[in-house]
Amino acid sequence: MGKNNAKNNDWKDRLNVVYSTNPDFQYETEAEEETPTLPPAQQRLRVKLDRKNRGGKTVTLVTGFVGTDDDLKELGKLLKGKCGVGGTAKDGEIIIQGDFKEKVAELLLKAGYTQTKTAG
Repeated sequence: MGKNNAKNNDWKDRLNVVYSTNPDFQYETEAEEETPTLPPAQQRLRVKLDRKNRGGKTVTLVTGFVGTDDDLKELGKLLKGKCGVGGTAKDGEIIIQGDFKEKVAELLLKAGYTQTKTAG
């Protein structure tokens, strides 16, 4: 082991790495950067109803959001509040419990998401 590696030898950074035979191996310790949030007018959101794998219950699904998880959750919170129902926002999509396709599309358009389309 060279002098250079000794000073950067923090075992916590390598906790889940067992062993590498590559002499040029570098431990990946940097966190993934989140995609910056596009302005509302540039977002291409799709609003549709979904019943698949939901125990027969209908949900309104908003997909196509490009941005940080925090901004996605903020938008989800706004939509849930305006519809008066529960839901979730993760992995680039917002799920609103119930059939609110038209109302959600209308709310998104009013909020400046001008490229919003309804599907299905």
